[in-house]
Amino acid sequence: QVQLVESGGGLVQAGGSLRLSCTASGRTFSSYAMGWFRQAPGKERQFVAAVSQGGGSTYYADSVKGRFTISRDNAKNTVYLQMNGLKHEDTAVYYCAAVARWLKATIGPYDYWGQGTQVTVSS
Repeated sequence: QVQLVESGGGLVQAGGSLRLSCTASGRTFSSYAMGWFRQAPGKERQFVAAVSQGGGSTYYADSVKGRFTISRDNAKNTVYLQMNGLKHEDTAVYYCAAVARWLKATIGPYDYWGQGTQVTVSS
């Protein structure tokens, strides 16, 4: 069982930056690929970014490529999402999730989910 807790959300002006963190419980964090997803009001949840178990491989949605960076620190059981150049359309609840197989990182389904953290970008 893996429990995930996100933090770092908040209100930011367009063009600003935020760094989200997601800390996992348990000793098996490094055996999971990690992903970030987001869900805006009235819209379906969408994939944002994923990082492989060792951190050597990453994948991004086209909408965030070049602006967002996913990384992880396995010693701290934490995955990060650095968000730069934020746009109003980035406003959403952001979720981190864990999946046992990297091959599923972009298509799912993921095994564990956090509760989410709100990101609001004012225009």
